[in-house]
Formats: sequence, C-alpha cells, structure tokens
Amino acid sequence: MSDAQSQVRQPEFPQSEFPLPNISNDLSGQVALVTGASSGLGRRFALVLASAGASVVVTGRRVERLESLAAEITEAGGSAVPVRLDMTNTDSIMECVEQVEAAFGTVTILINNAGVPDAQRAHKMSIELIDAVIDTNLRGPYVLSCEVARRLIAAERPGRMVNISSMAAYNYGGQGAALYSITKAGIARMSEALAVEWARFGINVNGIAPGAFSSEMMDGMLERMGDIAERFPRRRIADPAQMDSTLLYLCSPASECVTGTVIRIDDGQSPR
Repeated sequence: MSDAQSQVRQPEFPQSEFPLPNISNDLSGQVALVTGASSGLGRRFALVLASAGASVVVTGRRVERLESLAAEITEAGGSAVPVRLDMTNTDSIMECVEQVEAAFGTVTILINNAGVPDAQRAHKMSIELIDAVIDTNLRGPYVLSCEVARRLIAAERPGRMVNISSMAAYNYGGQGAALYSITKAGIARMSEALAVEWARFGINVNGIAPGAFSSEMMDGMLERMGDIAERFPRRRIADPAQMDSTLLYLCSPASECVTGTVIRIDDGQSPR
C-alpha cells in the first residue's frame, strides 16, 4: 500500500443513539391484552409478558381458569387481571377494552391469540359452526385490533400487535379444517394490511404462524389423527416455550422497524 493510500481517511459514521446490541425484553410500563389466555399458547403468552414486566389482562370465556392464571401471575410478583371476553360478540369486545383501560390504562400490546378449529369437512359444517369459526378467528380479532388502534391513536401512543396465525394458512393438508385454514390465512393478511394502515401512528402489526405446538387444540387433533409427530423431520410436537423469544422480540422496542411481517415457526414440520 502506498503512502497516499494509507493516508486516505475512512468515512466516519455518526454515533448511534441505540445501545449495542439494541435489544431488551423489558416491558415495564406496557399494558398487554391477551385473548384466548385460559389455556395453551395464550396462557403461555400471558405468563411470558408478565415475566417481562408488562401489566397483563388475560381474557377468554372460561373465567375460573382466567382467575387462576391472574392469581399465579400476581403471586409471582407480576400484575394481571382476568376479563371475560367472547370474541363472537361485539359488545363483549368493546366492554373488554373498557375494563382494561379502567384497570391499567391504554392497551399498548395486543396478542390476538383466540381461535377455534372447525374439525369438519367443509360441506358438512353447519351455518352456526361457520359463523363461530369466522367470528372467533377473524372478525373478532379485526374488531378488537381496530378498537385498540383507535384508542392508541387518540392517546398518541405507539403500540405492538401480534396476531397468531398458523402454518395451516400456508400448507393446508386437507384434514377437515378448511375454514380454519382460510381464517388463519386471513389473520396473516390482516397483519400485513393493518401494518400499512397504522405505520404512521407508530403501531406495529405482525404475526406468528406456529406449526404443531402443544396446546388444548393440538390435543384434540392428536385424538382424531393419532401421532402426527411421526411424520415430522424432528418427530416431535414443539413446546410453546420455544416461541417465547419471538413473542418478546415482536413486543419489544428492538423490533421498532419490524411491521407487516408474519414469522413462521414450525420446527421444520412443513414442506417448503
């Protein structure tokens, strides 16, 4: 290298305002609303968010389970309240948000987890079941998201929304769950579309599409179909704890620039 080359100054970059590395799981001061928290993935999500410092509202229709979960969080040093929520009922959705604000203030983290399977061939489903699946899995989450966003915008506060889709949205195996697959595809698209709608307000909307994870819903599938894990490359049903890091990342300040993304977590179970 010549003297002239050695004297060329390297470009100077402005010092970042962010720490190195820019990551934290501290959710202190955040108010999280988790739907479908009475069992399975929702229960785990509530425990994780509470352990990271968020005040958590656990919702669902099985009030005794919600009360037990809220007590467990409180006994561990966290802050939680149970609120009954029927995702098929618009009045229940609006009342739930009111109760959350009365207890903790504006919802800043929304986890749209509530969902029901159809477990029937499409042409055999009753109209009542069709309505229940669509309302619980898609319409309810959309209405709730809009109400939470409306209040965040009015309060001029940023927020995080994480919508729980499913790998069934991308890989439907024809196992008698067509409408479930359709609604979960809708949840994924909802995450992408609402992210664009609300980006200018600082509201990040993302999704998680789990594969086969242990849950109450998965237990019912295993009863119907047998040990499906035998067909998976790793021959296992994943543990909900293996989603903790993804959930916390999408809820944390470190994911500030991540919006409109659906993260697939399937342990290699689904064909690409």
